[in-house]
Amino acid sequence: MARSTKRPVKSKKSDKNKQPAGSEIQQAFLRLQKAVLNSGYSQGGASYAKKSVIGWLSGLGDADDDIVENIETLRSRSRSLYMTSPLATGALKTVRTNVVGSGLALNARIDARFLGLSDEEAQEWEANTEREWRLWAETTACDAERRQNFYQLQSLVCLSALMNGDAFIVLPLTPRAGIPYDLRVGIIEADRVCDPMGKDPKKNILGGIEVGPYGDMRAVYVANRNPYATPRAPETYVTKWTRIPAFGEKTGRRNILHVMTDVERPAQRRGVPFLAPVIEELKQLKRYTDAELMGAVVSSFFTVFVKTKTPDEGPLGGLGQMLPDQMRVDPDPKAYELGNGAIVALDPDEDVTFADPKRPNSSFEAYVTSLSKYIGAALELPYELLLKTFNSSYSASRAALLEAWKTFRMRRDWLVSSFCQPVYEEWLAEAVRKGRVEAPGFFSDPAIRAAWSGAEWAGDAQGQLDPLKEVQAAKERVAAGLSTLTREAAEMTGMRFDRIVETRRREEALLREAGLKAGGESPAPEAAPAEGEEEGNNGSS
Repeated sequence: MARSTKRPVKSKKSDKNKQPAGSEIQQAFLRLQKAVLNSGYSQGGASYAKKSVIGWLSGLGDADDDIVENIETLRSRSRSLYMTSPLATGALKTVRTNVVGSGLALNARIDARFLGLSDEEAQEWEANTEREWRLWAETTACDAERRQNFYQLQSLVCLSALMNGDAFIVLPLTPRAGIPYDLRVGIIEADRVCDPMGKDPKKNILGGIEVGPYGDMRAVYVANRNPYATPRAPETYVTKWTRIPAFGEKTGRRNILHVMTDVERPAQRRGVPFLAPVIEELKQLKRYTDAELMGAVVSSFFTVFVKTKTPDEGPLGGLGQMLPDQMRVDPDPKAYELGNGAIVALDPDEDVTFADPKRPNSSFEAYVTSLSKYIGAALELPYELLLKTFNSSYSASRAALLEAWKTFRMRRDWLVSSFCQPVYEEWLAEAVRKGRVEAPGFFSDPAIRAAWSGAEWAGDAQGQLDPLKEVQAAKERVAAGLSTLTREAAEMTGMRFDRIVETRRREEALLREAGLKAGGESPAPEAAPAEGEEEGNNGSS
């Protein structure tokens, strides 16, 4: 048998994979380079090689580094914008008005089942407590300065905290003649809480707040005046600090409340002004609007310069002259101050160039609207509400208001939990202690105290763009079991449903006594019996 002389054929695959040693080293290097360069965000936000972020210098610090070290600058610029920028003023006041409005009213809501009370007993207790509360809250007796009632204090606390980042509330007990309650509410502006001179290095004090090992507020250092203000009384010539413990050592009573806008970071000591994220944008917008306004004013004046070979006499026999010296505002002799439509002679070697500012700018409104959307996104305020312009459709405007109302609800809960409810609990403790409100077990058990201290705070309603549609939608939700009359009444009117029912009951009784129907109409007279029929006879035999 003949022996085959054919050599085995190598597969194409083996030929293809056969590479020199140098190529393998290069591939290994590429794989290593790829692993280094494509590690997560290194090709995006964490890149140091892209031209878009190569000059971006950022650091890692705690809340004190980022906030407390910059808080004075942020606070001063926020105040400046509030006093000079209409858009900034409108943003702060819009939030204040929708969160507080005419004031958040107390609705006592005790846990009657836990306390062993019937519904009638609970309603009677709540009505009596609210009556006592109004005796204190609806007068200036609650204010340490004796200037505002409690609802006006809510507005001031909200606006001050938004503008400055936070506000501090002291709760002294100051007896006053003719006033049954000694509790007072004193508001301390954020500037007065600062580091004292010669502070104890052994204590963790920064931003005027002393904290414990877990970041809990132990004490607050309050200056007798604003350190940056001009002294106006002998007792304020020298700045002195008072250490106020956050809680009483024996009783645990609140001595001071810290109303901080937003807690953005763990271990955050001081609040950030509401306008802080958009300070630069608001300032630039203010400069732009000022420039556009000035351009429009300048363009409204039209001045004609006439060149003549006899400048001493002036054109038209000296008809047009510059303003006399006694009417000049600018002392600079080189400055020209002209009247409206003035005609001024020029020297032979002078020429005329007319300024054409092209004002009003046709794109001004579009630019302001666009930037307002940008600012409103950061402040959680739709630009329609920010600019008070509702030119869109009903659905779009309603969607904007509903979105804004989420923010207002959150801010309202913040004000209630940090200011209204703590003050009410301190007032209730004094009322129980003085025997003006009966609450058995109030001081013996924290659970019982919490059951007596339950409350809801009702504010102004959201409002409706189309009341008829809103009412119909509320009816449908209640009929479908998706809502309750209590909730719908609170959202649409800001009133409690039981109060509405009680008021309507009294109104219906008054109308019946006056012989009127609901709405004030007189009842229809009874029909007279037909001819040949007697009263009470239907005519049948």
